[in-house]
Amino acid sequence: MAIDVRGYGRSSKPREAEAYGMLAHVADNVGVVRALGEESAVVVGHDWGSPIAANSALLRPDVFRAAALMSVPYAPRGGPRPTDAFAAIPGDEEFYVSYFQEPGRAEREMEPDVRGWLAGFYAAYSGDTMAEAGAPTPAFVPKGARMSDRFPSGAALPAWLSEGELDAYAAEFERGGMTGPLNRYRNMDRDWADLAAWDGAPLAQPSLFVAGELDPSLQWLSGALDAYPVTLPGLVSSHILKGCGHWVQQERAEEVNGILADWLGRLD
Repeated sequence: MAIDVRGYGRSSKPREAEAYGMLAHVADNVGVVRALGEESAVVVGHDWGSPIAANSALLRPDVFRAAALMSVPYAPRGGPRPTDAFAAIPGDEEFYVSYFQEPGRAEREMEPDVRGWLAGFYAAYSGDTMAEAGAPTPAFVPKGARMSDRFPSGAALPAWLSEGELDAYAAEFERGGMTGPLNRYRNMDRDWADLAAWDGAPLAQPSLFVAGELDPSLQWLSGALDAYPVTLPGLVSSHILKGCGHWVQQERAEEVNGILADWLGRLD
């Protein structure tokens, strides 16, 4: 079962930022399991779906018996308030998560040409189309600039993405707008407060991690990977795919499906 999380696709899209907190996403996942008439499930997530999957398993171990996490490493709640941590990053450029915080700002960049923005975004983080190492990254936005100013200039679509698929993705985002997806980023401080009782909590259930070698998330969250023996004591296997970018389940669909199938087959 592949679901559209709130704010995406054909799911509901509340306008209020507070409707996109982590606790709401966990409750949604539990609701899907119950609506299917099941008692328990294995949860799989990519990018923002990775912490949603991890927290679903962490908060509701009675429902989610295992979790597969892709591209974004598990990092328990802890440290300073997230927006304070991002604001403290040295340099004159703004980290993209900070750039997304102000309501309407990123929407004004994305919504006039959703298809074009998505094409550049997918290309910027796909292993076969991303800029060479050391090039300016869209993850850091110069003052007065846009995130898309650093997308690869004139890049072709990634090999895994057809024109028709891009049309379909763009149509869904055009229908629902970008506020719902961006509101997930606008809840990081709220999540930090809501999850205080789970500060530093390890995820004990059987888990899987898959990421691309070229995904910048592995650089930003390298400490989270190093902490896996403590934070993911149930980790069954971890796979870093050579030459792969951020979109692992699309860039390496057959390989990732094989990894998932093998892991699922090893669960009790």
